[in-house]
Amino acid sequence: MKYLLTIGLMMTLISAQAQSPQALYPGEIPNYIAGPNTESATITGGILRISNVTDPVYKVYLAPENQQAKKPLVIIFPGGGYRILAASHEGSDIARKLNEIGVHAMVVHYRLPDSTRQVEKQFAPLQDAQQAIRVARQSAKLWNVDSTKIGVMGFSAGGHLAASAATHYQTDYTKINDGQNLRPDFQLLIYPVVTFRSYSHSGSVNSLLGKNKTEEFLHLFSNEEQVNPMTPRAFIVHAADDGAVPVANALNYASALVTNKVPVDLHIMAKGGHGFGLTNKTTEEYWFDRLATWFKTF
Repeated sequence: MKYLLTIGLMMTLISAQAQSPQALYPGEIPNYIAGPNTESATITGGILRISNVTDPVYKVYLAPENQQAKKPLVIIFPGGGYRILAASHEGSDIARKLNEIGVHAMVVHYRLPDSTRQVEKQFAPLQDAQQAIRVARQSAKLWNVDSTKIGVMGFSAGGHLAASAATHYQTDYTKINDGQNLRPDFQLLIYPVVTFRSYSHSGSVNSLLGKNKTEEFLHLFSNEEQVNPMTPRAFIVHAADDGAVPVANALNYASALVTNKVPVDLHIMAKGGHGFGLTNKTTEEYWFDRLATWFKTF
């Protein structure tokens, strides 16, 4: 009995610690120019918006314990056009919902591209995404995570970041080069920016690349052009009437996955526009229910 109480206390302490924001890098941040932390947060229309993120952090949401069974973990990247982070309805709200179906979650407040705070601003978000995967794999045992089911999830521009992590894992952009496996086991993309070609979201392209819109970078960050047979399986949701990020982003990415024989579940809703988070008010269909079912397939 004493042993069980000790274990229970330990897990309570771990959960309490994990619920506090933690620095994404234990030491020096790569591609970083020192300066004051001017991060700020506002709530508009019930949505928490965080801007000027230069010091990346993460917050872990552990699902309730179930007899020692290891659980999947989803690393969440909120959207915001690479200008802000929609941190509640595309971050913490999603994490809590995943916990309800027995899935651990990790919300990452990744660096927003800033030419005054990063040497190469176009790589800062991807570096942070890869570091988040590294932290998740290193912490898998502590958090009771199934190390074969660590995936990425992103909304809008956060979807671009998740897709980037899923297609650029062979290169360690953090340059830590410790041999850690940076390939996510799955990708969950909700109304994602995928391409930097003509049907992309121009705001995301401008924020990430600025004046560096060379063919090299347009190709590198057009993730449908980076898919190969080893790209992780995908679950994608998009609305056909999305006026901000055309549905072609999801369709063409799914096509590239199919061409490479990568399993993909694609859900296109007739209406809903952009940025609806968990609830598309134009339909009684609840896309998260489909995701909950999808988790039972692997």
